[in-house]
Amino acid sequence: MDITVEKSKPLKGVIEIPSDKSITHRAFMFSALTKGICKIKNFSKGADCMSTLKIIENLGCTIKYINDKELIINAKNALKAPTQKLYCGNSGTTTRLIMGILAGQNFNTELFGDESLSNRPMKRVIAPLELMGAEIIHNNYKLPIEIKGKTLNGINYISPLASAQVKSCILLAGLNAEGETSFTEPYKSRNHTELMFQLMGADITINANKATVKKSKLHPIDITVCGDISSAAFFIIAGLIVPESEITLTNVGINETRSGIIDVLKSMNADIELFNERTISNEKIADIKVRYSHLKSTKIEGGIIPRLIDELPIIAVAATQAEGTTIIKDAQDLRNKETDRIKAITNELNKLGADIQETPDGFIINGKTELIGNCEINCYHDHRIAMSAYIAGLICKKPIKINEFQWVNISFPEFLSLFNKITC
Repeated sequence: MDITVEKSKPLKGVIEIPSDKSITHRAFMFSALTKGICKIKNFSKGADCMSTLKIIENLGCTIKYINDKELIINAKNALKAPTQKLYCGNSGTTTRLIMGILAGQNFNTELFGDESLSNRPMKRVIAPLELMGAEIIHNNYKLPIEIKGKTLNGINYISPLASAQVKSCILLAGLNAEGETSFTEPYKSRNHTELMFQLMGADITINANKATVKKSKLHPIDITVCGDISSAAFFIIAGLIVPESEITLTNVGINETRSGIIDVLKSMNADIELFNERTISNEKIADIKVRYSHLKSTKIEGGIIPRLIDELPIIAVAATQAEGTTIIKDAQDLRNKETDRIKAITNELNKLGADIQETPDGFIINGKTELIGNCEINCYHDHRIAMSAYIAGLICKKPIKINEFQWVNISFPEFLSLFNKITC
C-alpha cells in the first residue's frame, strides 16, 4: 500500500495511544509460564504481538477473547512440544525472548521468520544461552533456528551492550535454570521484564544495572497494558513541529527506562506537560499534552540511548526543525534493527531537503531546514521509518509518496485512523 502525505493543518484533539508492544509480548509469554489462567487487558493488536500470541498457542495455551480489548490465556496445559515450526513473523522481540523460554524445556522446537527477520542477528542471545548449556542449531546465527531443549545452568553474564531483549532472554532462561542467573549491562535498558517478574512472584533482585533471578515459578495474574510511548512518540513530535498544534495523548506509559524521548525533547525546548500520573500493573502511566514549539538543537549520547533507541528515527525528524546542530552518538545498534535505520533515515530525510549526515554510530543534523518533499520515500520494510517519513511529510512544502506503507501494521495498525481524529 502506497500513500501520499500532504502538508498538514494544525493538529488538535485528544486520542488514546494503542497498547505497549513490549509489555504485551511479555504479558503473553509470561502468562504461558504460569500453569494457570491470566486475563490480559488492553493488549496490542500489532502483527508482532500476534506472532507471540500464536506461538504460545502452539505451545499449548488456550486463548479466549472476551472482547476486542481483553483476552484470557489458559496455560494449564502449557508448555508442551509444538506440532509445527514456530513462526515469528517480523518480530525480533518474539524470537529473542521465546528462545530464553524454549532453551530449557524438555522438547525441541524450530523458529523461523519472514525475510526481514531472517537477516537479523541472533548471536547476542545464542552466545549467552550456549554458556548456560543450551543446544541451538543455526545458520550463521540467523533464522531458521532449531532449539534442542536441555537442562540449563545459571551464569553471571556481563553484556557488552544494553539490550532489553538479551536481558529478558537470559532472565527467562534463568527462571528454569539450576542455580542463580544474573545479567549486567553497561546502561539500564527497558525493565518491563523485571517489573512483571516482580508482579508475578519471581525470585528476582535488582541492583543498579544488574538483575539476578533464581529458579522460580510465575504466578497467574491479571495484567492491564498501558499505552506505548514508542507509538506516542510520532504524535508527540507531530504536535511539536506542525504549527499551531495542540494535542493530548492519554494512558501513555512513562516507565523511566523508556521515557528518554520526553527528557530529550524538553531539553530541546519542547512544550510537553505530563499530568494524571498513576501506576497500573507495576508500570507508571500519564496523560501527555503537547503544543507546537520552537525547538533548539541538542546532543544525545551515552546512557540515555537505551531509553530512546527506537525513537531515534522520529527524533531525527524533530531535529530537522530545531535551530542549530543536533548530534546523536552511541546509537550503532540502530544498524541492527528491521533495517539499518541510521542509513535509512539519513537517505530519506535528505531526499526531503534535510541537512543530515550519517556517522558510524548516529547522525549530525543541521537545522532548522524547510522540508520540500515532492519525492518518493522508501520505508525499507521498517515500520518506524515509514511512520517517521509520514510525520516529516506533514510539514513538507509539497506532497510526498511513501511506498509500502503497510509495514506500519507490524506495530501500529491504528496509526492512520488516529491521525484522522486530530486533523482539522
